[in-house]
Amino acid sequence: MPIRIFIYDDSNERRDSLKALLMLNDELKCVGEAMNCKNVLHEIETFYPDVVLMDINMPEVDGIEGLRQIKMHHPDVKVLMQTAFDDSDKIFTCIKNGASGYILKNDKPQRILQAIEEVFQGGAAMNPAIAQKVLDYFKPSEIKSPLSPKETEVLAHLAEGLSYKMVADKLGLSYTTVNTHAKHIYEKLHISSLGEAIAYYYKNIRQ
Repeated sequence: MPIRIFIYDDSNERRDSLKALLMLNDELKCVGEAMNCKNVLHEIETFYPDVVLMDINMPEVDGIEGLRQIKMHHPDVKVLMQTAFDDSDKIFTCIKNGASGYILKNDKPQRILQAIEEVFQGGAAMNPAIAQKVLDYFKPSEIKSPLSPKETEVLAHLAEGLSYKMVADKLGLSYTTVNTHAKHIYEKLHISSLGEAIAYYYKNIRQ
């Protein structure tokens, strides 16, 4: 069955562009769209998407509040944030609220499709520019990491913006092994998103 996707964006042109992009892939299906999150819970419960493409800046009820409501009531729904801006405060608010990934609107179409598939598979997607924002936002500290050397190596590559598949190729591991390492990282750090893991890495590991 195709991955079910709901689009939130206040731009009609952007929504049409995303729908056209999704139609190019038989494994993806747009099940609905809206220009803001005013009726977000009703829409999620009606269409129950696997992945939500969530714009941040929208009128009336924005993507930050929409994300918060979705994760509070339907934590299994993956939310991939998208914005034209790289505002640090909004980025970290979304990360703390449980966003599964973060892409910029000017990312290449193939990267957007890849990000959707990554979050659906239980991974996460992070635009490299956003990862750099994490680096700029956090300062290193002297806390001893509970991660193993291999887990730390995997996390370091994820923090550079690499996908699970790219990390697997770089380290000569299988995708499944990288995914297992990522799950152990989440468990050991008591976190639930890649954004939190990257934040931990730059704050506590990278010197």
